Amino acid sequence: MANGKTIDIKAFIDARAISPYQWLLVALCFLVVTTDGMDVAIMGFVAPSIIHDWGISRPAFGLVMSAAPIGLVIGALAAGPASDRIGRKWVLITSIFLFGVFTIVTAFTYSPVTMALLRLLAGIGLGAAMPNTTTLLSEYAPQRKRSLLITIMFTGFNLGSALIGFAAGWLIPEHGWRSVLIFGGALPLALIPLQIWLLPESARLLAVRGAPAARIGAVLGRVCGARFAGDETFVSNEPPLPTRKPLGVLFSHGYGLMTAALWVTYFMGLLVIYLLTGWLPTLMKDAGLTVSTAANVTAMFQIGGTLGAILVGWIMDKVRPAPVISAAYVGGALCVLALGWIGALSSSLTLLVFAAGFCMSGAQTGLNAFAPGRYPTVARATGVSWMLGVGRFGSIFGSAIGGALLGLGWQFGAILAMLAIPATLAAIAILLAQRTRVGEAAPQPTTAH
Repeated sequence: MANGKTIDIKAFIDARAISPYQWLLVALCFLVVTTDGMDVAIMGFVAPSIIHDWGISRPAFGLVMSAAPIGLVIGALAAGPASDRIGRKWVLITSIFLFGVFTIVTAFTYSPVTMALLRLLAGIGLGAAMPNTTTLLSEYAPQRKRSLLITIMFTGFNLGSALIGFAAGWLIPEHGWRSVLIFGGALPLALIPLQIWLLPESARLLAVRGAPAARIGAVLGRVCGARFAGDETFVSNEPPLPTRKPLGVLFSHGYGLMTAALWVTYFMGLLVIYLLTGWLPTLMKDAGLTVSTAANVTAMFQIGGTLGAILVGWIMDKVRPAPVISAAYVGGALCVLALGWIGALSSSLTLLVFAAGFCMSGAQTGLNAFAPGRYPTVARATGVSWMLGVGRFGSIFGSAIGGALLGLGWQFGAILAMLAIPATLAAIAILLAQRTRVGEAAPQPTTAH
């Protein structure tokens, strides 16, 4: 029985052992991220079949490939403010519905323009999913395990990308490329009843929004496995804010520099990761490796990233997180420098690609775990989603600049060595984000009676 007139929700969660329901929440968010990874990667697997069936050129199909990333930016920028106003649960469920439905509908199109429009709409749903899973899990994970649990959740993205690849390899020969899109859209839709039934609303957001104590107690007790007497006052201690508008908080005194630093860090990290994963196979093939070897070596980047994310998250829970993330970015910078130095034909190529993925993806996933704790509840989803949204421009720029540099005649060594610059800038920017002293003024509790 949890008795007492006043309960600080965050302190209550931090003081208790992780309940079975909290592990269930990790699993629910992991499944969402897995379907997210499937839908982000799906067009890469069906593109060759579509280009062949429709008899169109690769540049013409580029409109379809670029539509979803643009939707991701729109979805991320819109989702945060909506989540901070409406609630984490229903914005997340809506996002799952959007990218599931529009992915299925895409299977029944017959023109690149229509497909591009549907991929844009699916991308909006995709962009809204990731920041909401991150925010919701961060608000229910105890501080001592928060980074590890969030990074474990994010490993679902790589699993989803791999899963849709295996599914495509099985479905396309038997049923055609349209079956892959139906499969990729049906799985997230199948999750929705489960999410409606089991996904909780954020107790901290409910307190900030002045929800009745009975409702907060029911949600918090269900998740944490606790029972309340019914006479409690639930408190979410927050720093004093000059505005209650989520977007205003991001740029208010004490948060503006940190917000800019997080954006720079995420932008630079995605620039490196997307240029590497998008163009490394081509660079290696141009240097003399076979297509199959280039693909296998590039896959080591993803494997290293998965392991790196878990280790970085574990260490972040033990020591100050920003220096850990910064060190991982520095490690990534050294790895790409080494790759540029040794060349594509070195016997150390596979090991260094693995190490680059370990450091860069580990740092990037760690940043996802770091950001939610830097914002107050009233603007947490907005802060996370705008970091993801602005950072997506780094992925778009990274994909584009790789092709531009190849067109200018840059070779493997020069392009890889150049990537050390944005990786180093990311390492510096995250330390600036840590130095901003957010929330150290006397907290002002928000209560629900």
